[in-house]
Amino acid sequence: MVLKKKKEIQVDAFFLDQQQLEKLQMFSKAEEQSLASLLLHCAQLSDGIQQIQCIKQVIPLMKKMDLNSACDPMVKACLDILGEIYFSLGVKNPLKKVLASSLNGLPEQFMTLAVQSFVRCLREELKTTDVYLYRKVLDNLTSCMEDLSLGRMTSNILSSFLQTSLLDIQEENRKNHGNHIVQTQLMHDLLIAIKVSMMLVQKLQENIQGSLWKHHESFVWQSMCSLLKSSTNFLMDATLLQTVQTTSGLAVILFTKAMYEPVEELPALVSDLLLGSVERAGVPAWFVSNCGALCTEQLPDSVLLFLCHGALAMLEWKNGSMGENGEKLLLDTASVLLSLSSELKESSMATSLSRILAIWTNSALAALASGSPNLKVKLNGNSDVIGKLLEYIYTHWEHPLDAVRHQTKLIFKNLLQIHRTTITGSSEKSDPFFARLLKRLLSLEWHVKGKYASLGCLVECVGTENILQLDRTIPVQVLDVMNDQSLAPYASDLLETMFTNHKAHFTSSFQQSTWIDQWHDVWVSPLLVILCEGSHDQTTYIIDYYLPKLLKCSPDSLSYMIRILQASADTSQGPSFNDVFKMNTRGALGALMACLRTARAHGHLELSAIMSNGLVSTECIKQGLVHQHNQVCIDALGLLCETHRSTEILSMEEMELIQFFMMYNLNSQSPSVRQQIGSLLRKLFCRIQESSQVLYKMEQNKTKQELLENPSKTHPLGILQQYKDFMSSVCDRLFEVLFPGSSHPTRFSALSILGSVAEIFSVPKGQAQVFQLDQEIDSTRVRTLIQCFASTFEEIKVLAFGLLMKLRDVDSEYLDLLFQAAMDLSTSTKPYDCVTASYLLNFLVHHKGLQHICLGRWIEHNPQVDENTPVSTVEKNTLAVIKLLLVNVEEEISQAKKSLLQAAASFPMYGRVHCIMGALQQLPFNNLTLVTEWKEMVARLILMSYKLSAVVSPVVQSSSPEGLIPMDSDSESAGRLQVILHEIQPQDTNDYFIQAKLLKEHCKVESGKPADHRPMENICTEMRGKERQTCDVTAQMVLVCCWRSMKEVSLLLGTLCKLLPSQATSEPSNALITVEQVKNIGDYFKHHLLQSRHRGAFELAYAGFVQLTEMLSRCNSESLRKMPEQWLSNVLEEIKSCDPSSTLCATRRSAGIPFYIQALLASEPKSKTDLLKMTMKELVSLAAPLNDPSSVIPQVHALNILRALFRDTRLGENIMPYVADGIQAAILGFMSPVWAVRNSSTLLFSALITRIFGVKRGKDENSKKNRMTGREFFSRFPSLYPFLLKQLEIVTGTLNSEAEELKIHPSLFLLLLILGRLYPSPMDGTYSALSMAPFVPFIIRCGHSPVYRSREMSGRALVPFVMVNEIPRTVLSLLEGLPDSTSPCIRQNNIHGTLLQVFHLLQSYLESKQLVSSDFEQGLGDIITCVGTKLWLAKRLLTDGGPEMQLFGFWEEMNRVISDSELVSSIPHSSAVPGLIQYLQSITKLVISVLWVTAGPDIQNSSSPVEKKIAKPPLSIVHLLHCEFHEVRLLVLEAILLWLKQINSKEIAEEGGGVLCLLTDLEDTLLTMALKEKNLQCFCKVGGLVTPDCTAYFSHVLCLQISEEVLKKWVQLIVFFCGDEQQTEMLLAAAEVLKGITSFLLINEKLILGLSDTLAMWKCVVLLLQNEDLVVRDAAAEVVQVAQSEKKTEFALRIVNAPMALDLALGILCERLQRWGETRAGVPILLEWLLGDGNLKADSETSTPEEDDYLFDKGEVNFWAEKLTHVRQLSKHLLLLISMTHLTLPDHGELNGLSRTALDQAELVGHLLRALPPIPEFSKTGEFTRLAIQNERISVCLKILNLLKSDDACRNENLEN
Repeated sequence: MVLKKKKEIQVDAFFLDQQQLEKLQMFSKAEEQSLASLLLHCAQLSDGIQQIQCIKQVIPLMKKMDLNSACDPMVKACLDILGEIYFSLGVKNPLKKVLASSLNGLPEQFMTLAVQSFVRCLREELKTTDVYLYRKVLDNLTSCMEDLSLGRMTSNILSSFLQTSLLDIQEENRKNHGNHIVQTQLMHDLLIAIKVSMMLVQKLQENIQGSLWKHHESFVWQSMCSLLKSSTNFLMDATLLQTVQTTSGLAVILFTKAMYEPVEELPALVSDLLLGSVERAGVPAWFVSNCGALCTEQLPDSVLLFLCHGALAMLEWKNGSMGENGEKLLLDTASVLLSLSSELKESSMATSLSRILAIWTNSALAALASGSPNLKVKLNGNSDVIGKLLEYIYTHWEHPLDAVRHQTKLIFKNLLQIHRTTITGSSEKSDPFFARLLKRLLSLEWHVKGKYASLGCLVECVGTENILQLDRTIPVQVLDVMNDQSLAPYASDLLETMFTNHKAHFTSSFQQSTWIDQWHDVWVSPLLVILCEGSHDQTTYIIDYYLPKLLKCSPDSLSYMIRILQASADTSQGPSFNDVFKMNTRGALGALMACLRTARAHGHLELSAIMSNGLVSTECIKQGLVHQHNQVCIDALGLLCETHRSTEILSMEEMELIQFFMMYNLNSQSPSVRQQIGSLLRKLFCRIQESSQVLYKMEQNKTKQELLENPSKTHPLGILQQYKDFMSSVCDRLFEVLFPGSSHPTRFSALSILGSVAEIFSVPKGQAQVFQLDQEIDSTRVRTLIQCFASTFEEIKVLAFGLLMKLRDVDSEYLDLLFQAAMDLSTSTKPYDCVTASYLLNFLVHHKGLQHICLGRWIEHNPQVDENTPVSTVEKNTLAVIKLLLVNVEEEISQAKKSLLQAAASFPMYGRVHCIMGALQQLPFNNLTLVTEWKEMVARLILMSYKLSAVVSPVVQSSSPEGLIPMDSDSESAGRLQVILHEIQPQDTNDYFIQAKLLKEHCKVESGKPADHRPMENICTEMRGKERQTCDVTAQMVLVCCWRSMKEVSLLLGTLCKLLPSQATSEPSNALITVEQVKNIGDYFKHHLLQSRHRGAFELAYAGFVQLTEMLSRCNSESLRKMPEQWLSNVLEEIKSCDPSSTLCATRRSAGIPFYIQALLASEPKSKTDLLKMTMKELVSLAAPLNDPSSVIPQVHALNILRALFRDTRLGENIMPYVADGIQAAILGFMSPVWAVRNSSTLLFSALITRIFGVKRGKDENSKKNRMTGREFFSRFPSLYPFLLKQLEIVTGTLNSEAEELKIHPSLFLLLLILGRLYPSPMDGTYSALSMAPFVPFIIRCGHSPVYRSREMSGRALVPFVMVNEIPRTVLSLLEGLPDSTSPCIRQNNIHGTLLQVFHLLQSYLESKQLVSSDFEQGLGDIITCVGTKLWLAKRLLTDGGPEMQLFGFWEEMNRVISDSELVSSIPHSSAVPGLIQYLQSITKLVISVLWVTAGPDIQNSSSPVEKKIAKPPLSIVHLLHCEFHEVRLLVLEAILLWLKQINSKEIAEEGGGVLCLLTDLEDTLLTMALKEKNLQCFCKVGGLVTPDCTAYFSHVLCLQISEEVLKKWVQLIVFFCGDEQQTEMLLAAAEVLKGITSFLLINEKLILGLSDTLAMWKCVVLLLQNEDLVVRDAAAEVVQVAQSEKKTEFALRIVNAPMALDLALGILCERLQRWGETRAGVPILLEWLLGDGNLKADSETSTPEEDDYLFDKGEVNFWAEKLTHVRQLSKHLLLLISMTHLTLPDHGELNGLSRTALDQAELVGHLLRALPPIPEFSKTGEFTRLAIQNERISVCLKILNLLKSDDACRNENLEN
């Protein structure tokens, strides 16, 4: 059971005015309860809930009154007051509903009085004339009509108000054009008014009998006419919100329906309106006068759409009540909607259209209920309407809008239901329409998302069993698709539908449960195979999406799954599991953990139950927790942490397993794994917290009697104590791993988990808490957290800061030092130091003592705030800190004006500004006390920003900022800086495309000395540090100083803009920033975005500018709100004008101009896209090529801006209508003679391809994931059809095969790139208006291109344009066009292009599954016959081995081609034949294909003489592997790897032979290649094929036959290969060797190599296990797996991760030393490992200030290896070894030497630590970490040394310590 917090309901109480109170007091009597006294009491209550209870007593009280009470003035007065209360309450107040409910129950005698009271109140309400108060009146009217039965009697007085309100709101909207906020509010008011008028008309029809009101002179009729006219105007007004227009469409039909007579002719009128065939003479005059605008031949598309919606929603379709006219209207509506689908491409319209089509299908279903034979024929699955609807579905089922896809699914589902209704009585399962549909859907590729939902709908019609009869492999096919996350949800939904339906079929067909095994075979067995052997992504998505649904359908299947997987896991623990192809799979254990985790999380499993009955052991879960595969670890942890009930009590076993997990898994390099660990442990802590509350309640409610009855039951307090101890140990472990030198992943994990602990176990009021983190925190741990600020990773700083904010304070002395460090870091030249400074200052401002301890000494004139003023500590401290930083940065800016060089080298200003930004961001600006001081501060900050920008902008606005400062380190070149800075002042104009700007190469300092050159003499002396070391200033330092300063200024100004209050209601005097200041900031951003050339500068100016534009779009000030529109108009005008004096930055990508326009458009409200439409129209016209040379620069700008806009995700689907124009501009721009235009066109084209086809995730260019069908493409972008066709015609016109000269049209590649992204669909057919046929001849001609890539692309592009049934004819036509051997002119390019097209068409033909076998064989036979006549070409060139080898008559020719090739005959080395390599590769592919087919069991086992001849291939694998060309060898090796993988997955070996015969006798060849292969790619493949058994055998032979001296060298070589600087390939090779020798040399009972060499080998293993590269660590962990598998224990951890492997390796080593009897000799060597061989003196001497010259060098960044982890594990095993063997070495000489070394190092480390600055972790981070690590190594080593020297009495004492 889950404990849920009760949601508190807030009810606002009502209050009466003085007059109402007096009236009630006058009627109330103290001695008796009356209605007046009850209301008076109610009004005096301040709680809304109590008032509700009081109101509920009104009706019972009134029911007790007698009949004469209706005349009582008291009752009338009370009813008046109740009416006033009702109208005063807000529409969402629960009191309003309660009051309405009570009044509806009034006794009959009071109803008239009540109506009179309400009518009076309503009349008062309707007198409202303020447009902005209409909404309240409309809400009250809605409430009256919805809630009150008495509201029906008052409906005749509302019409005039509604007419007035509609007109007034429309007029007010017109007046406020441009004010988006007000307009949006008015639009919603208008929407409500239309809805109220519709409700009124519906009530009118219900309540007014007869047709008297339809008299044209009656008031009601006039009102109806007025409402109809207004609704028509709204419907035709395209400036209104789409929802208003939609509702108006509903209203027009509703009002017409109410007024039109005879009603039978209404459907005909609506049909005429939709078809534009209204004859005014035959329509009533009142309709023409009010709806004349609708009686035209051509209505706007949107109006037609909304009228269709109105007709479908407002007319009565059930049971065919409208007769034949209704049926005609239904079909006409469908026709109109389907014609609109090709016109309405704007996203909101496309969504509406799909929704209305779904409504049409519902209406059609309702109409079919009448059983009309005519309608059944018209709506049958074979009818034209249904065919066109299917066309719509196929085009839109992969639409980018989720809403459209969802509606398309609904349409398809309803469409199937429509067909089922039309064939009632006949068998659905044998229906030809369903059969044809099913066949077509199954023939589609599985990457088509629409296929899944459609198949799911069909399952309900035809049943899963019938689908499986067509193809039994469907479940496996769908599971295989689930390695793609975008398809996984669709696939899992389909599978769920299928297996649920299948189970229902079985249960209804079979009485007993004998069917369950058959069901398991179909749905569960394939799942288990994939879980064990599938890829990581595939198994993850199957577990997330599919497994929970399967278990929900059949929970009993869990025991079957556990039994199978448990058996597999037990058998796969040995070394045979380490197959080369299984290393990246979960294995049976991983699958078991995943199933158990999912089952427990969904409530299908009790962990304690399966552990107690022995199904799963603790050791099994332990193995999972430290498994080498990350996901197995996560699943095992999830099994422990995730439960169905959040209050389930943790067992001791679970706690121990969690502690075991945390020992070895915090240091994960994978961010996703770290995130999952944090998330799962968070769930565990929540469970502890919630179950502890249950335990506390149990303890409180427990009686002594219960204790006596259940003495054996665990005491709640005992469990709570276990919880406390467990959480305490968890925190100890987390703080323990925050040691010096701990890796980034470890710190991230520890801090994340600590943050969760602090958050979950915070102390709420009045609630007992099982654990509190602050009780575990002392000053040392606080200091540890503060030291985390020194991390170079900002996420570590963020986590540490968040944790420190929840914990205790720091002492004042440390506070002072921290503040000093922060101020020093804020002016560091290292960019990441200022981030540390910012976090330190943000932490310090929360401490009260900061003012007195630190700031007093820093700020001379620090004005003390009046003590009586209640100012928060944070605000006071932040103000003081910002003031201090501002004073410093202002002084530094003044210095930088004199010498930018000195500023860059000594005090880059950006650090101070960054700290100011950080301090501002944590201030509560809505709740400031010192407003005056802050206003002054904001003004100073803005001024400072302008000054700083003025100093650094010359650099970032330079044409080439990166190279403008000499890189020489001599002091003389520093003097040239000022000259260069003076020369590069931005003087660039739009001559960018005409001439290059040159800097004089030889410039003399004397000729251009600036006025301030004189102080340069002193700069270099000032820049000499305390150690007299000259500080070299590089170009990089100056550039970084300048662009980072610009970045911080931009972000600061953007933040300050947000301080302007958005609502006009705020007091202007309280605003921290003025409107004028905001305008100036806008001008600043405009200037820098349009003129900066450094990408870093304008990108970051953009970040600040976005904050400004977002604020402007929300504010009420009209002058500010219109600024974006003005700026946009101005910049577009400037781009168009192409004025030579323009300051716009004209670079190849237009620099900041696209960013500027992007920011302005993205801030526009999504509901109003007027600016976007205006801008796109201008840009598209500018991007079109013109012959005028002056149009080049505007064209480049337009193309670049379009690219930025198409890439901006914030513009969403609003940008899609302009995609076709963008494609045209890009293709036409690609033909420009100007390079800049072609460059920008290329970039735009790339952005558009991504926008159309989606982001490319994989490397496979031919993947169908980023493609769409030709039908879908041309239906979404119809204007591209004629354009692409025309361009293709032009392009192919230049490919004249007769001409000798080379002509390549520039657009050919782009056209083929688009066409190649399309693919054919079996759904392409009869209803498509856009025929693909005209493209075919042009694409075929593109295959004659002289460019290889173009020929290849034309081959792929041809496929979607040829219908499947046309492929054989097209292929024959292409083959017949190939030259004969007697042809006079043979063009190789033409032949190659034709063959490629044939190949791709055949491939598509064979992949399609909808062909009848006879057609298939006939077509293929004709093609093979034709190919036979052209086979002479194979002697010269050959395409890839295609599928045409499946017919036996072809074999002889194939073998002849192979035998005549150079693979069989020798190749003369002197002849360098062009294309020889490609030819040999093609022949090799052909041979491999032949070998694969001949090795098949059908051929091998056949007795046919033809097949026996085929079974003898002309070449063997060994022959190919000896080929001198590495390209051939590589192809063969890849084929062998593929075959082995298939053998492994399909278990071919068990089927008896097959492809295994190809791989016999290969071991010797492969071993020879492993020793002699020189090509790196081939060598890697061979390495993958040489098995561990081979390596072990090879090593064994080496060791037996090689001399001791050579063996020593071999050991040294392996040690050398394991060095830190070695390449990954070397390290992996070394790991493979170590794995091979493990059994023979490392863990043998005898010391074959000797102790020192064996320990050297073990040290290599330990080093590899600490390598930064995960692949190397995993390879080294296999050494431990081999060693563990040799153990004879029942259950040993084997397949483990690197941290566990390191611990096990050290344990195994110590155990081996004991077995070998070498403990005395081995322990000193291990102590040397422990102490390390670091030369501290050398290290300290080499760390000179020169290291600081590298700006971005963060020192040694640690991503995984942790020296202290290794030290602690080694010391643990050494101490265990010493205690077990009782080892003492009191007079050991080697130990004495070690002791002396350790003591010397201890003294040196102590000296070096004392020499460091006060807080070295910030100022000397690297050196401090190095010394701290060595300090611990020395202390641990000395401890063990003392232990070894001591006697037994001291030993026990030392061990205890």
